[in-house]
Amino acid sequence: MPPGQSWLLPFHARARGGVPLDSLSDFFQPGIEPASLQAVSRLTGAWPYLAVFVTLFRGGDEEVLMRLLVLRELGGRAEAPLWTPQEIAQRFAYLNDTKLATILGRLREGGLLVYDSDGGVYQLSEGARVALAALATMVDFAGDDVELGYLTSQVAAGQAVGQVSDEALKHLLARLNELYAEFEDALESQSEFRIRAAQHRLEAVWRWVAKSTEVVKSLTQDDTLSLLVLNQAQAIALAQSRMLALAGTFERRLAQLAAQRVHLGGSGLTSTDIADWLRRMAAGQLAHKLDACLSIAPEPAFLSTPELADVAEFELLARERAKAGSMTLPGGEAAPLADAPEMERLLEAEAMYDVLLELGMSGAADAHISQAVLADSYNETAYRLSLLSLIGDPETSNDQSIVAALAKLPFSLQGGERVIEPDHPEVASLSDARLVAAAQKGS
Repeated sequence: MPPGQSWLLPFHARARGGVPLDSLSDFFQPGIEPASLQAVSRLTGAWPYLAVFVTLFRGGDEEVLMRLLVLRELGGRAEAPLWTPQEIAQRFAYLNDTKLATILGRLREGGLLVYDSDGGVYQLSEGARVALAALATMVDFAGDDVELGYLTSQVAAGQAVGQVSDEALKHLLARLNELYAEFEDALESQSEFRIRAAQHRLEAVWRWVAKSTEVVKSLTQDDTLSLLVLNQAQAIALAQSRMLALAGTFERRLAQLAAQRVHLGGSGLTSTDIADWLRRMAAGQLAHKLDACLSIAPEPAFLSTPELADVAEFELLARERAKAGSMTLPGGEAAPLADAPEMERLLEAEAMYDVLLELGMSGAADAHISQAVLADSYNETAYRLSLLSLIGDPETSNDQSIVAALAKLPFSLQGGERVIEPDHPEVASLSDARLVAAAQKGS
C-alpha cells in the first residue's frame, strides 16, 4: 500500500437516522409536542439530506472549502462515476496526504462517500449528489445577483418538472419586495449617488426579472396548480410590474437633480463632481485636507446657580411684565415712498419720457440713444436702456401709466450692430443704435 493511503481501506458508513424528536423538547415551551408542528415534521423528514450539508459545512472556513473542492472533483466525472483508490490518489496528488485523509474520512463518516466492497470502488451517495446539484446552481450564480437569479432558477426548475415549491415562490416574492423597498428608499433619499447605485442595481437584476416574468406567466396559465400557488404567482407578477415601473422614475429623478447642480465658474465642474471626488477619498486624506482649516475647541456647558437664577427671573418677572405691558398699536405714518425702489424706477421712467418728448417736439427725426439713456449712474442707464424695448409695444400701450406713455411715443429703434464707448464714469460701452421718428421711418 502506498504511503498516505490508509484512508482507502474499505469502510462502511454508519447509518444516519433522523433527529430524535425527544431531544427537541428543550427548545419548546412546556406542553408543546415537536411532532405536532408541520414545520418541524418537514425538516425532520428531510434530515437524511440535511445531514449532508451538516457534514460539509461544519468546521472552519478552510476545511469547508477543501471538502467542497474534493467532493466536486469526485462528482464531476460523469462518464466514470466510480473511483478506485489509485484513481483518487492520482487525482488529488496536489493535496497534502494527511489533509486529504482527514477530508475523505469526514466524507465517509458523513455518508457522502460510499465504498462498494464487491467492485472495490468508491462512489458518491444519493445525498451527496443532491447537495452537489444544489451547490452547483448557487456557485454558477455567485457574483451576479445570486439571490434573484438563484431563486428564479429554482422556481423555473420546479415549473419545468411540474412540482412548484410554495416556499421557493415565497422566497422569490420576498426578494422582489426587498429590492423594491431598497429602490424606493434610494429615491426618497434625494441623493444622486444612492439613486445612481440603485439604478445600476436595477439594470443588473433586469434580466432575472424578465426571466421570472416568463416563468410566472407560465404558472398563471397552468390550470393544474393549487389556488395557493396561483396566488403567490399573481403576487410575484404585481411585484415585478412595480419594480419595472421604477426605471422611468429613476431617469426623471436624476434629470431633476441634474437641473439643481451648481456649476463652479467656467471650469465645467459641478457640485456633483466635487462631492463624488470627496466620497472617493479615504478618511486620512480628508483629514489631511482639513488640516488647519477647522478649529475645534470644547465648549463646556454647566448648570450652575447663576443660570438657574436667570431662568427663574425670566419666568417669574420678565414674562409677567411682558403680559402687563402696553399693547397699544403705534399710530399710522405715511410710508417713505421716495425711498422705495419702485418710486426710483418711476422717476427714471418719467425723466426718460421727458427727454424723448423734448426730442420729438424739437423736430429731431434721428437721435442717438445715448441722448435718452445716459444717466448719472450705471444702474439708472441700464434701467433706461431696458425701457427702450417698450416703445411701440401694443400690449403696454393700453395701460394708463408712464410706461404706456413711453410705448405711445412715435419712435423706433434702428441699428445696434456695433457698440460705442461713451465718455462716462460708469458706463464703458453702449449699443450704437438710434431713435428714428415714425415719419422718418415711413419715408
